[in-house]
Amino acid sequence: MPDTRVDAIEKGGETIPAHTALRYLRGFGNELQSEAVPGVLPEGQNSPQRPPRGLYTEQLSGTAFTAPRAQNRRAWLYRIRPSAMHRPLRRIDDRLLRTAPDREAEPSPNRLRWNPLRFPDEPADFVDSLTTIATNGDAVARNGIGIHVYRATRPMVDRVFYDADGELLIVPEQGRLLLQTEFGPLDVVPGEIAAIPRGVKFRAELPDGRARGYVCENYGALFRLPELGPIGANGLANLRDFLSPCAAFEALDRPCEMVAKFEGHLWATELDHSPLDVVAWHGNYAPYKYDLARFNTIGTVSFDHPDPSIFTVLTSPTDTPGTANCDFVIFPPRWMVAEHTFRPPFFHRNVMSEFMGLIHGAYDAKAEGFTPGGMSLHNSLSAHGPDRATFDRAVAAELKPQKIPDTLAFMFETRLVIRPTRFALATPELQQDYDSCWAGFEKMFRG
Repeated sequence: MPDTRVDAIEKGGETIPAHTALRYLRGFGNELQSEAVPGVLPEGQNSPQRPPRGLYTEQLSGTAFTAPRAQNRRAWLYRIRPSAMHRPLRRIDDRLLRTAPDREAEPSPNRLRWNPLRFPDEPADFVDSLTTIATNGDAVARNGIGIHVYRATRPMVDRVFYDADGELLIVPEQGRLLLQTEFGPLDVVPGEIAAIPRGVKFRAELPDGRARGYVCENYGALFRLPELGPIGANGLANLRDFLSPCAAFEALDRPCEMVAKFEGHLWATELDHSPLDVVAWHGNYAPYKYDLARFNTIGTVSFDHPDPSIFTVLTSPTDTPGTANCDFVIFPPRWMVAEHTFRPPFFHRNVMSEFMGLIHGAYDAKAEGFTPGGMSLHNSLSAHGPDRATFDRAVAAELKPQKIPDTLAFMFETRLVIRPTRFALATPELQQDYDSCWAGFEKMFRG
């Protein structure tokens, strides 16, 4: 288990040297190890009678002890104080955070689209600003997802958060996040994603002063890379491009609030120290980040628009082969070369439900109305596709090789109907005229 650190990283085509960049460990689901103080990681065993330097040993299990080896996820942490050292937690206000099953509003077959949610008037950190847009499934039964937006205007200070209901897939749209986790720090910018495993404590800091983005709270099986099938051994997201943090710790003896999400509600307690005090760790259950620009996009070089499944970065599978609890799909810059083909996404009715967001640029199926920070929901078997302006351009276009240069949209696709929250249906950011983008398709049939 080598401590394979990254001494420099690339952002926006620029290489940032080691002295200004965080250091990371490479690999998705790998057995990794890291120590912030040399010699504190036990050799040859996990739980020695007396761990080095007076540390406490703790195992964090992300799957059942008896899960098959290929799916088993756990980490061993060597920390200054045990996590068990805290007073009882008390219920606190959930604010606009909701969890499935959420029955405040009825699910709708209507196509829905939202403008970007505005930043709150009052200062709010990452946790306080979490706003649920939609949910499906049942967090108690460990299936389905929650879809949230964060709109943070102040950093978390002397406060940490963990989610016992699901792993958090964070998709920044505006502003950097510096995620200080038990395993070490992750610096995440728009165009990257970060995953915080279920139960891992973290603090979100705001190097740019404020930040906005999307969160998929995955109640089901852990996200993994999709199978490649006929694509072969390479393509899509490569394992080596996923980065996990190197160990770093806080030896702080001052009050800290710990907030937990448990069975759909927020709970909190006060500690007399920082719980981000892990001096060393090893295992395969750790936070990670991924630069979406490293995704190896696959597309047709002959004819017809391929299904969006070829853009899947991560998938949370179910017991039904090929049917996901949630797929995380992106639509990045790419070449379009299909001959005698309608190149934008085709008109479609999908048994799966689709929730989309836009990180930057424009989405090629919608000429107007879908802006960075915005969202759309097309529930199971609700008809959707290109708007009229996009259709007109596509059928008249000269079919020469075309680069879509400035775009990054994403989709959470899930097998269950997505139920918007009461807030999402009442907010003024909901576009009341979304259906009009499909108006005016006149009859062109000539029998």
